[in-house]
Amino acid sequence: MKKDEKAKIAVVGGGIAGSTIALYLSELGLDITLFEKGPSLVNGPPICHLHAGGNLYREISDEQCITLLKESIDLVKFYPDAVDYRPTVIAVPLDDAGKPQEMYRRLNRLKQEYARLIEDDSSNAVLGRSSEYYKLYECAELESLKEKKGVKKPKNADEWMIAVAKHLDLEKLQFPLILVQEYGLNLFRLASVASLTLRQKENCELLFKHKVTNLQKNCGNNKWCVSYDFEGKSEIESFDFLINAAGFRTGNLDDMLGYKRERFVEFKAAYVSQWENYETWPEVVFFGERGTPKGMAQFTPYPGGYFQLHGMTKSITLFDEGLVKSSDKSAQPELDTKFLDKIEKRWKDEDAKQRGKLAVDYLSSYIPEFEGAKVCAKPLFGAQQIPGNDDSLRASNVSFEDEFYARCEIVKASSVLSMADRITQQLIYLGYVEEKMLGKRNFTTMKALKTEDITDCAESLCTDRNYPLCLAHTVVSS
Repeated sequence: MKKDEKAKIAVVGGGIAGSTIALYLSELGLDITLFEKGPSLVNGPPICHLHAGGNLYREISDEQCITLLKESIDLVKFYPDAVDYRPTVIAVPLDDAGKPQEMYRRLNRLKQEYARLIEDDSSNAVLGRSSEYYKLYECAELESLKEKKGVKKPKNADEWMIAVAKHLDLEKLQFPLILVQEYGLNLFRLASVASLTLRQKENCELLFKHKVTNLQKNCGNNKWCVSYDFEGKSEIESFDFLINAAGFRTGNLDDMLGYKRERFVEFKAAYVSQWENYETWPEVVFFGERGTPKGMAQFTPYPGGYFQLHGMTKSITLFDEGLVKSSDKSAQPELDTKFLDKIEKRWKDEDAKQRGKLAVDYLSSYIPEFEGAKVCAKPLFGAQQIPGNDDSLRASNVSFEDEFYARCEIVKASSVLSMADRITQQLIYLGYVEEKMLGKRNFTTMKALKTEDITDCAESLCTDRNYPLCLAHTVVSS
């Protein structure tokens, strides 16, 4: 390649991984083409928080937790307009086998790591003060907070806990409750930022409703030929570097190229409810053993009394046969058609209502007044991949099959910038990017976006996808 020529890079898939890497590399000046089979970006599995430290996963290693903490800090700095600046409260039910005290060692290690990261770079202080990374609340403290008036825009941990103290059934919980500076992440606002930025980049071509049908290696003078369908017509285009960001369909692209790769795919859903309770809530997570009738429950607030609900049971968020593994014959795990129909067509109304009502009932077992909440929209749903053979893996980013093929394999959104850095390293090695660009974060096009434009675009995405407009807003802004 001549020095004055830009590398042509194809990104297949416009989810969180594909959108972010296309945005990132286009800001570095590379020639990007993004293929997305749907009509818009970032329309996949439900997300609601950053996983800043992995505190919601008791089963993962400390190393994964520290990785998630670092990655979450990076993501807050990169996508500040997509962050909901409210904490998360962790509650351990009386009938759970674990104890809140078992989390202290990990929380203290994460608190120390956060302090170290701030010492290294003061701009890392995006999760509040390190000394306030978490706070414990005993029953007596919560009983005292019950007497206080709710605050519309809480400014400290105690003010965030007022709604929790008033409405949780404290007799069903172990103490202390733990408040952690684990912020929310808004899917619609993240999609909005990526969309608005990429539309302004002359060196990035967004190809919506373009389905990639085949890939060929070593095609002519370029490394790859990408075949795709659009409006009934088939086309072929050649590229120097190929990025597989096809989400849960990543294995389909591997199969086209004959690459073997182990992975899981899991289908999940969350449910949208509205409750006539306009107090300002943190997110609340009730621990439980995944996949059992007492699986973890998540209560995620939005403005206007809307809440996103997870229940990690097979009757709510998880599904029988919803977790599948790749085989010797294919790198693509085979989801049952009943799940593919939900993703590609629509849910059956009765199924969505039934599971949504179960989610409301499950959360109301801990928040009794929530029994009056109504399911008010279709579920937030999709499938995600988990690379390798450990289905508890939560921190992962990218793998390479050869020098010119990157495979995005993020499990949690917070890992997207680690993925971008590793791909950038590879492009530096190939001579496509200058070394000084590694780790770059402060991009002018993104920084120039106006908050009102981000909100307008996020609301348009909610409208197009038939979700309440309040899901485009955050509980508390930065």
